[in-house]
Amino acid sequence: MTPIATPGQTVGPFFHLGLSYDRDSELVPPGSPAAVVLRGRVLDGDGHGVPDALVEIWQARPDGTIAVEPGSLRRDGWTFTGFGRASTGPDGTYAFTTVAPGPTEPGRAAFLAVAVFARGLLNRLFTRAYLPGDTAALAADPLLSALPEHARRTLVAEADGQGFVFDIRLRGPAETVFLRYPGQRP
Repeated sequence: MTPIATPGQTVGPFFHLGLSYDRDSELVPPGSPAAVVLRGRVLDGDGHGVPDALVEIWQARPDGTIAVEPGSLRRDGWTFTGFGRASTGPDGTYAFTTVAPGPTEPGRAAFLAVAVFARGLLNRLFTRAYLPGDTAALAADPLLSALPEHARRTLVAEADGQGFVFDIRLRGPAETVFLRYPGQRP
């Protein structure tokens, strides 16, 4: 029997019912040495905040090594797993308490891998939030250098007094660049 394609289903709006967990957005406890806040908004094509979206991040440690320790869903207060999850508020805001990741290779730009789940999406969206500051590494990054300047800007977070701001625009003229990985369904 030949399999028959079935229609896709959109994700959400149910994230708060089963995907959040205690301290899910705290990769490090607030007030920890070197703690920074990564915050922003998930915005629709009209610039309005998307409530009930879910943002996930994966990141390297400050020295650039990849964390492989278990414990992402049960925070113990000292093990850095490099993974976090934050639901958006009614105005589309999200925030993580983490540490600034280091570059995973010498000369490369430091970034956080980001996934977004939201109502109306058939699949989650993947992007990156590059840290500002190292202009040489940002200019040499293979992904960023392959994009036009206006698109590059959508992937670079802005520094602020607490850490970094990274807004995710799902549509529109300043839409965030989203990535597709080999084997990922469209």
